[in-house]
Amino acid sequence: MKSVNRMIVLNMIRKKSPISRAQIAQETQLTPPTVSSIVKELIESELVKETQLGESQGGRKPTLLTINHLRFYVIGVDAGPSHIKTMISDLQGNIINKRQSKSIISMNEEEFLGALKEEIREIIHEASIGIEFIGIGVAMHGAVDVETGIGLFAPNLGWRNIPIKDSLELEFGISVKVENDARAMAMGEYWFGEYDDTESLVTLNIGRGVGAGIIINGQLFYGAQSVAGEIGHMTIDLNGELCECGNRGCLQTLTTGDAIAKRAKEAMSAKMLNELKGDLSGAKVYELAKEGNEVAIQVLWETGKIIGIGIINLVHLLNPDKIIIGGGVSKASEFIMPGIKATIQERGLTQQVKDTEVIESKLGSYSTIKGAVAVVLFHLFHPIEIT
Repeated sequence: MKSVNRMIVLNMIRKKSPISRAQIAQETQLTPPTVSSIVKELIESELVKETQLGESQGGRKPTLLTINHLRFYVIGVDAGPSHIKTMISDLQGNIINKRQSKSIISMNEEEFLGALKEEIREIIHEASIGIEFIGIGVAMHGAVDVETGIGLFAPNLGWRNIPIKDSLELEFGISVKVENDARAMAMGEYWFGEYDDTESLVTLNIGRGVGAGIIINGQLFYGAQSVAGEIGHMTIDLNGELCECGNRGCLQTLTTGDAIAKRAKEAMSAKMLNELKGDLSGAKVYELAKEGNEVAIQVLWETGKIIGIGIINLVHLLNPDKIIIGGGVSKASEFIMPGIKATIQERGLTQQVKDTEVIESKLGSYSTIKGAVAVVLFHLFHPIEIT
């Protein structure tokens, strides 16, 4: 119980700081002596510090408390599917340093682990002397066992059963948390996105694949076998293209960067394709749309409509406060978002459903790696419940 109360007080200071001991007792309904005892321990551990004085309520001005953000640091890692990105963050998510590896696409599992250690080793070496780390968070492409920290399967790379947690803890002597990249993105948006009191949201990570992270009542939702959020394999077309998962017509066969490029190629004339410099990619389709290319604009509009189908299914199933879209494809949101919102308006069951907020990620390209940091902080500030 003492441990739970400590988490409650620590999380209250994180969310409401600067805050007084009396306010904490009032908000948490813990007794003032209990709060004072816990705060004393937190100050001694240097996680919390006293700051300015608050307004007097008739007696002495109370001393206000805040998280000691610059005392400890976290290493965040975005692992795959093409590069390893690492960053050092303070407890507020402010980036102290960042780096990116060379391509990891041609590596095997053992080589990947070696590259992962090397990147972490390098960013620690680049850090200021005296920085103390409280954890390493790894956002891993593909299926992850969060209890053991094993990367079960990385579909775009063909890797299986990578012992990430054990290998990194043995190498660095720091607590390691491993999470699926889409779920990490959801945690990053929830923790650092400043969405006021939003307690339920779904994030879509659309790039080389499509995944979703689901937060319900402030907790990540995993499902019975930890595969909740695999929206990329939601069937959109029963007779559609074969997906890498073995099924046909999955959402990601129509909405990834590669899928967008493929559909654009099919829609463009031979003359138009001949005039292009280099191969056509999803990013190139976006560039063409910005230049006013009607085919590219139409393909991105249709992509938005298809993503909208997946989103409206999610909204009808989970009814979250917000849907947040991130990943490489979200960079084309000016062309994709109108199609998404049109589909929601056409297909929503009620006006309230049609009014569901769908927005682009506030964290942008940092959403996943900041999510890796957030996973570490979530375990620090309150116990995670796998639901």
